[in-house]
This record gives sequence, C-alpha cells and structure tokens, in this order.
Amino acid sequence: MWKLKQYLGRYKKQVIIGPLFKFTEAVLELFVPLVMARIIDIGVAGRDLPYVLKMGGFLLLLGVVGLGCALICQYSASVASQGVGTILRNDLYRKINSFSHAEIDRFGTHSLVTRLTNDINQLQVAVAMLIRLVVRAPFLAIGAVVMAFTIDLKLSLILLATLPLIVLVLWLIMGKSVPFFKVMQKKLDRISLITRENLEGARVIRAFSKQESEKARFAQASDDLADTAVGVGRLSALLNPLTYTIMNIGIVAVLWFGGGQVSGGDLTQGEIIAFVNYMTQILLALVVVANLVVTFTKASASAARVNEVLETKSSIISINQTAVEAKTNMPQISFQNVEFSYQGAEEPSLQGITVDIERGETVGIIGGTGAGKSTLVHLIPRFYDVTEGKLFIDGVDVKDYPLSQLRKKIGLVPQKAAVVSGTIAENLRWGKEDASDEELIEALKTAQAYDFVTALPDGLESYIEQGGKNVSGGQKQRLTIARALVGKPEVLILDDSASALDFATDAALRKALRKDTAGMTVLIVSQRAGSIRHADKIIVLDDGEVAGIGCHDDLFDNCAVYREICLSQFSAEEAKGGAFHE
Repeated sequence: MWKLKQYLGRYKKQVIIGPLFKFTEAVLELFVPLVMARIIDIGVAGRDLPYVLKMGGFLLLLGVVGLGCALICQYSASVASQGVGTILRNDLYRKINSFSHAEIDRFGTHSLVTRLTNDINQLQVAVAMLIRLVVRAPFLAIGAVVMAFTIDLKLSLILLATLPLIVLVLWLIMGKSVPFFKVMQKKLDRISLITRENLEGARVIRAFSKQESEKARFAQASDDLADTAVGVGRLSALLNPLTYTIMNIGIVAVLWFGGGQVSGGDLTQGEIIAFVNYMTQILLALVVVANLVVTFTKASASAARVNEVLETKSSIISINQTAVEAKTNMPQISFQNVEFSYQGAEEPSLQGITVDIERGETVGIIGGTGAGKSTLVHLIPRFYDVTEGKLFIDGVDVKDYPLSQLRKKIGLVPQKAAVVSGTIAENLRWGKEDASDEELIEALKTAQAYDFVTALPDGLESYIEQGGKNVSGGQKQRLTIARALVGKPEVLILDDSASALDFATDAALRKALRKDTAGMTVLIVSQRAGSIRHADKIIVLDDGEVAGIGCHDDLFDNCAVYREICLSQFSAEEAKGGAFHE
C-alpha cells in the first residue's frame, strides 16, 4: 500500500484536516465520563438541579462540537477516498490500455475487471478509514487508559489485567482470519471469469442446453467464496462475545472492589461510573483497531494486485516518438525469417517466415486451424512483437515507428467483429473522426452494408446496442469492414472477417474491394479457398511455417497443403477450373 501513497499526496489538506478534527472529537469524548462523574457526585448527590442542568448543557455542547468535528472529518474522508479511487481507477484503466495483447493475455480480462472495480473499492474504504479512525481509535484507547489511571491507581490494575487478555483474543482471531481475505480476492476473480463467460456465451449455452451445468458451475464457485467468507465470519463472530465477556468481568471486578472503596470514602460513585465508562471506551476502541486491521489487510491484498498492473511494462513500446519517413522503393510489408512464440508456449507459433508483399497487392492467407494465420497479421500492427527475425513496413522496422503512425497506416478488421454502443456513424468514425457522411456512405457501399443501413429508420444515426446485439453477425462484420475503410489505410487486413457472410455477399464484397481499394495493400485471411482465389498472391501456412507462396493455379499443382484445402471444399474439376462462387 505504501507504493500508492503518491495518490494521497494530492489530498494533503483532507488528510491533515480530517484526522485533526477526529482527534478533537476524541479529546472531547474523553472528557464526557469526567463531566458525568461531577454531575453524579455534585449535582445528583447534592440535589442541585441548576448544577445538573448546567453540566447537562455542557455535555450537550461537547456533543454538538464533537458532531461538527465528526462531520468535517467524514466529509474530508469522503473527498479524499473518492478522489484517490477515481484517479487510481483512471490511471489503472490508462495503463491497461497501454498493454499489448501479451499482457492482456497474461492477466486475463476477468481479473483486470475485478482489479478495476472491487480492488479499488477496497482501497477507497482503506483511505476513508485511515482518515477517520487511524488517529481516533489508538488515541481513544491510550487516552482512556491514562484517564482511568488518574482516577484510581489500584483499580487500574484490574484494567491492566484485562487489557492483555483482550489484545490476545484480538491477535488470535485476526491471525486466523486475515490470510483468508487474500484467498477471497482470488475466488472473486473466479466468479468474475465465470460470469463473463456466461454472459458473452449466453446463446451458445442455450443452444446446447447447458444452462443447468453452467448454473452449477457458477453455484460451485459462489459457494466456494461463500464458504470462505462464512469461515472468516465465524472467526470474527467470536470477537465481540469474547472481548465483551472479558471486559464485563473486569467491570464486575471494578464494581466489587470499587464499591468497597466508595464505602471507605476513597472513591465517589461518580468516579466509579467514569472508570467503567473508560473501560468501555477502551474496549470499543480496541474492537475498532481490530476491524482496521481487517480493512487494511484487505486493502493490502488489493493494493498488491493493483500495483502488479501499474508496475507491469508493456512489451510494445514506442521508442521513437518522431514520425518516420517511409521508403517507397521497398516492399510494403517484408517478413524476414520471422519467428514468434506466445508467452509460456513450448513451441513457436510461427517460424522461418520470409515473405515480401508489394504495394497495391491483394494477398490471400490460408491454412488449417491453428496454422498461425491470425498470429501472422497481428504482428503487422505490433499487437505482438516478433520473437526472432525482422518485420519491415515500407522499409522501416515496425519497432522504429511511433505506434500512432504505424497503426494509422493499417486498417484491421478482426476475426471477432466488435462494435461499441452508439450510433452507426459514431462507430464508423473510429476510422476517421472528421469523416463526412459521404465518406461513410462510400465505405458502407464497398462493405456491402449500405442497403441494410439505409433500410433502418434512422439510417446512419441508428443506435447500436452494447456488443451490437441488435444487428446480425453478418451485419456486424460488414460494419467493421466499413469502419476500417473509412480511414483509407495503406494496408487493409481482413482477418477472416467475412465468415458470417453468405457466398453471394462475400463475392460482392471481394468484387467491390478490388474496385474501390485500388492502390491499397489488402491482406485477406480466410478459411474459404474461393475467397482468395483471385488474389495476386496466396500465402499458405501449415503449422506455423510457409508451405507455399504463389497464385491459385501454381499452388493447386505444386502445394499439397493448398490442394488438400481446395479439395475439401470443392471437387477437383471446380477447384482446378476456378468454378468458385463469385
């Protein structure tokens, strides 16, 4: 937690004012038993009503001033805790957005969501408790002990006998329960993972009638968390009975021995009452300290998880922030003996990749499942860095480009179409913020999305719900293609982005792309041989290696892998003769 102190530094005023007013409240609270003692010993014993009323008014004044101090402290704690939480959440979110795919894969989306929400909430609670109680509770406990000693030294020996017992109970219970709070955070991650999987895969779950098994899986994870929480709760439940038992035994002892001193005239009844009040204050203060230990233990576990994200450096860093001049006499994209391995993988996903792609070429990339097609194209915009070899764009190593310049050159349509909540126009302008409606319409026509968009009641201003739930999979894919085209990138990557389209729409899309993307380098990743049939160049991948490069006819005759893919989709006559669906 100490590493996050910089965030508190922005709220120095609240961090100083809050504890100061809480300290004042605690001082006033320590005077209350003494005032009560005087009321009993002087006012009640002497039947002096004016004195009782005067001292009662003084008690009311102490209460009002204490309340005012408490409210100021509470306000300061709220401002500081919410402010720290907001800044920390923004910094954490900004840090996550700077990560490459490798870091996202490492942490997992579910864990990052939990850290952004639950873990930061725990830290906000800790900041509030720091301002409100860290000064008050210890001071009240120590102050009450000192005030009790000033009343009577002999009775204070009873207090000294009970305090170690209370502290021992607190230490034993906290020692047993605190480790479970770290475990609970991990189990909460598990629930977040299952929840996310179920919400995203709701249709698949229903299609396979797996609702009951998923309910059971969620219930098991939830019960596991609940069992841990209940176990901690049982331990914590022992805290109050044991401490109050010890304290009440101490109070009985005070009354027993103090009663004798009252009879002997060494103590007054008011002093006994005051002594009992101080013992109660000490107990309450120690219980608060115990709860603070729990709060800060939770916060410490959360702080470690938040710090882990904040201290993680992205594997993708723009070393050069100055725009790089492209070399027009070089290939648009050049892979030179490229090898790539995912973190923790035993074998490389790509190896020995050497390919040149010229400007304006349309290149098809095909291969079996797991051949490395998506991995290959994800290296181009530097979602991942190559493990070995070099990757050049316009004759410049991709690592020498500022990320903003590199990714502005590239329009990527991912395998999983993703749109955000908002209007169609807002989604399309991700590619170019100042794009005109005419540019949007032009992109929609090329992406074969114009007809269905104009059929909507509000056209470009039609609202897309979260995740694109109010459009079909094919419509979503066409919108993401249009979004990439709006930015007029130098390189357009279609990563199996027509998988949800029927053959006629797919053929119309390819025809429009050939016509409307003249001069643009287009990479088409596809499982369909027909989708890349007319590409200028086809790259065939097999188990992470290049199995062949060439046009359709040459590969069909000379590349066994490509021939096998074609024959799995068409007859020999159709594949050889080019009778593909257009």
